[in-house]
Amino acid sequence: MLISETTGLKDIPGPMRNLVVVESPAKAKTIGKYLGKDYSILASFGHVRDLPSKEGSVDPDQDFAMTWAVDSKSRARIKDIEKALEGSDRLILATDPDREGEAISWHLLEELNKRKALKGKAVERVVFNAVTRQAVTGAINSPREVDMELVGAYLARRALDYLVGFNLSPVLWESKLPGARSAGRVQSVVLRLICERETEIRQFNSQEYWSVKADMACEGEADFTARLVSLDGNRLDKLTLGDEVSASTAKRAVETAELSIASVDARPLKRRPFAPFTTSTMQQDASGQLGFSATRTMQTAQKLYEGVDIGGETVGLITYMRTDGISMVGEAISEARTVIGSRYGDHYLPKSPRMFKNKARNAQEAHEAIRPTGFARRPETLKLSGDMAKLYKLIWDRAVASQMADAQIKRTTIEIADDKNTVGLRATGQVLEFDGHLKVYGSAASASDESDGLLPDVKVGEASRARKVIPEQHFTQPPPRFSEASLVKRMEELGIGRPSTYASTLKVLQDRDYVGLDKKRFVPSDEGQLVTAFLESFFARYVQYDYTADLEDRLDKVSAGDLDWKNLLREFWEQFSAAVGETKGLRITHVLDALNDALGPVVFLAGEDGKPSRSCTDCDDGELSLKVGKYGAFIGCSNHPDCKFTRSLGQNGNGAEQGTEDKTLGVDPDTGLDVFLKSGPYGPYVQLGKDKKPKRAGLPKDWSPDAIDLEKALRLLSHPRDVGNHPEDGKIIIAALGRYGPYILHEGTYVNLPTVEDMFEIGLNRAVSLLAEKRANPGRGRFSATVIKDLGKHPSTQRPIRVVDGHYGPYVKYEKVNATIPKGIRPEDVNMDMALEYIARKEARGGKKTGQKKQQQRRHPRRSGHSV
Repeated sequence: MLISETTGLKDIPGPMRNLVVVESPAKAKTIGKYLGKDYSILASFGHVRDLPSKEGSVDPDQDFAMTWAVDSKSRARIKDIEKALEGSDRLILATDPDREGEAISWHLLEELNKRKALKGKAVERVVFNAVTRQAVTGAINSPREVDMELVGAYLARRALDYLVGFNLSPVLWESKLPGARSAGRVQSVVLRLICERETEIRQFNSQEYWSVKADMACEGEADFTARLVSLDGNRLDKLTLGDEVSASTAKRAVETAELSIASVDARPLKRRPFAPFTTSTMQQDASGQLGFSATRTMQTAQKLYEGVDIGGETVGLITYMRTDGISMVGEAISEARTVIGSRYGDHYLPKSPRMFKNKARNAQEAHEAIRPTGFARRPETLKLSGDMAKLYKLIWDRAVASQMADAQIKRTTIEIADDKNTVGLRATGQVLEFDGHLKVYGSAASASDESDGLLPDVKVGEASRARKVIPEQHFTQPPPRFSEASLVKRMEELGIGRPSTYASTLKVLQDRDYVGLDKKRFVPSDEGQLVTAFLESFFARYVQYDYTADLEDRLDKVSAGDLDWKNLLREFWEQFSAAVGETKGLRITHVLDALNDALGPVVFLAGEDGKPSRSCTDCDDGELSLKVGKYGAFIGCSNHPDCKFTRSLGQNGNGAEQGTEDKTLGVDPDTGLDVFLKSGPYGPYVQLGKDKKPKRAGLPKDWSPDAIDLEKALRLLSHPRDVGNHPEDGKIIIAALGRYGPYILHEGTYVNLPTVEDMFEIGLNRAVSLLAEKRANPGRGRFSATVIKDLGKHPSTQRPIRVVDGHYGPYVKYEKVNATIPKGIRPEDVNMDMALEYIARKEARGGKKTGQKKQQQRRHPRRSGHSV
């Protein structure tokens, strides 16, 4: 075999024209500079076809036959590839080296074969783990066929996700769960993790405990701090000193004891470095150290992998970023050791290269760990900026540190006691004697604990005394909510999902409004908790952690060729379809009873026996239950409407924000009626009197209930406010507070106001001016909805589907159905599949509402609801 000296590629007798297909234009641009003039490179722009979001895309009755659809953009790209093939002798599929990349190559082959575009063409599959000249040319010289076992694993996953989502989501809609948008094979299990953590936090009862520490002194030595660890011969646990009295008793015991050094133990410790990054650990550290979300991390890593211009040459800076492998190839290890020796000295090198073994569940280790493609490219020598500079340095530091020497730590423990063994104190300290790998990744501080520092050189038997004894009060804390880093780590530990899907799973949960972020911690919404409770009640098997992880194990067996993918689907479908069938004809009362039981510990007060009590606190014989209203779920009384008791779903009476008693703000001077501050299923509101249909007004989103007084309440109750008559037609202009904020209205023209205060204070002149400006430049007027995007025709009816910008925000328009686009989704990003999902969801809820009635309810929502 002859190798070209200029390109590093095989020399093939005679001219041969080659077409190389990769996934992204960025990668195409990079590798185009490595290959010669006989190679043309095109990008597929990811997947070229997908399962349409409609019934029958996966047909279990036809041996799980799958119907694929090609959208208009992909159709054009396939046509470009087909045209390029006319002048080519060989098709080289160079998509990413993982399951998804293999699937893209397979999809492309299927479509090209349909078009008979491959007749007489050689077809090869190549993979490279890094976008460098050596890796690319090496892959071109070592082609193989498409791995159908990997393709089978892809098909099994796509079929499973479709079967779960397409069959489970309608069950949620039919059950009338407010805000229930979808369920998924992995997303629902992750949502359960978040909801269970929230339940732990809500049910947590904080306990008081005390600790005692003392500033100790020995003759001629510096003072040091010791903690009380035993009292009256008994070891102290964390909660042993449960109150101030016991802590004071312990304090006096230390102060009166004749103490001496009982033992001194100094021993060396070694701290080994971490392995190079996997996808999961990279996401965790990028979150913890850089504040990056999982999505931001993966987007930045993609750019580093596909190629960056370095000194006029485009080169991939890191290896493939979707991996659970923790090893590096021998050449990379050798290069890393060379850099360590020259940059830090030979004493920072271990005697032999380090090898790591993955302990994570379901780890496949098919690829290398994430590492720099060249360790000589030190972060400070590259002209990177922003996110790429930060993430590259993190990856370089971690990979280099993985091949460095252990950190050497000296840990000293001093035990102090009296002869009668009445009290025992302990001082611990550790000193970093050699930083080793911590010089690059980590710090000396990371090798220390809360008692870090150098302890004095004391001798056994030497007298010691407590200069100052300090009792400290503490309270046990609930487990913290999950951050992105800790949630990804927990998913990896449990074997839920794959590293390549972590970021997209978390994004879906946020896009569906099932979870939100509070101080970068995940908080489940009421809708998320309802969905989780429903699934745990009726589909418990499919949200169990072990079941989900075992299914991942079986999918990995498909990838390895040890299990046929259709056999896996048959076994799954037999049980899953039966579970779905059992929910057919499910009565609302059954759903209600199940949710009350599942959420009882969270939403109902504990009775005298410690169990959730559903007795209404406002009436004698009412029973509390979950109910749903127009704007979500809440707790209401069975005696409604005679009993007005309501409470939001997230309140159970156990926290500071709980409690539903009305607060009387004062008396309205015009009517003589009391004005109340109340809490309802849609949040806090003010109410005038207690008539059958009292006047009410919800609080603006940025108003705190604690800041509401009589004056502010009366101002809220005064709206809608007549601003005055328009000078041109004499028609009234009103100022009001709507669902999306304050506005003025005149003859069908709406103008949003910047603040709630403007609603109270705007005068006639300014109102007329704002209305004139709006009419001259309508923008998003009430009757001036504009088309943002034309998605094409509905696959069944051939009627147009459009993304439209309306008065209340963007939505999908199809015939008479107006389907709201979920929060967090940009209207420009909505595609046909997403639109079909939104339309189906809207139709399942009953289609279009009467516009006038809907707007009236938005402005003056009634505080009532009906049982789920």
